[in-house]
Amino acid sequence: MGGNKLKRFKENLSFDNLLQPEREDLVKDNFLFKGKWSNFFKNNNPIVLELGCGKGEYTYSLANKYPNQNFIGIDIKGARIWKGAKDSISKDLKNVCFVRCQIELIDKIFAKNEISEIWLTFPDPQIKYQRRKHRLLNSNFIELYKKIMVKNSLIHLKTDSEFLHGYALGIAEGLGLKIVNSNHDIYLNRNAHEDAINIQTFYEKKFLEKKITYMCFKIN
Repeated sequence: MGGNKLKRFKENLSFDNLLQPEREDLVKDNFLFKGKWSNFFKNNNPIVLELGCGKGEYTYSLANKYPNQNFIGIDIKGARIWKGAKDSISKDLKNVCFVRCQIELIDKIFAKNEISEIWLTFPDPQIKYQRRKHRLLNSNFIELYKKIMVKNSLIHLKTDSEFLHGYALGIAEGLGLKIVNSNHDIYLNRNAHEDAINIQTFYEKKFLEKKITYMCFKIN
């Protein structure tokens, strides 16, 4: 393991805005803030998630733009999530938190009706058929999201994978979910959500020559 990773892992332990629960505790439903995130944020403002947040660009950018909402980035990669946590501290953002854990355990972190919105920014499309269970917008994951989301709340997908965009569109339509927006090139046809256009991740900036797609649908 590289020295930079070890340094970041150590620094992560000092961040008040980064939680790293043990998997065993989550499985046992022993997470301190489940159903009680108002105790962490000291308010009852709506909570927005970024799943697979990577370096956390969307989490802290949205938090900076919307101070009356709370934002939580979820990722399992400690060396990546370090940047989002550190940048949020440097910006003195109090409405931001990061949680290092597997996304399949989010119902152990959040209670029913605790989440008002979800962003998925450039998730791995898992194109191989045998990897389909890992696609973050398959029917099983959507049912998982329903457990924690307010009715009629929004899920946003931003990706450079036409395959994943089409797959997610088919899943949403198959489940009878209302498609709010579907855009196959957000920088050419600028009718996507303004936050899909105006915020760019580290990954996105490296591949701007590729088409960036966006879709948004309601959880019922």
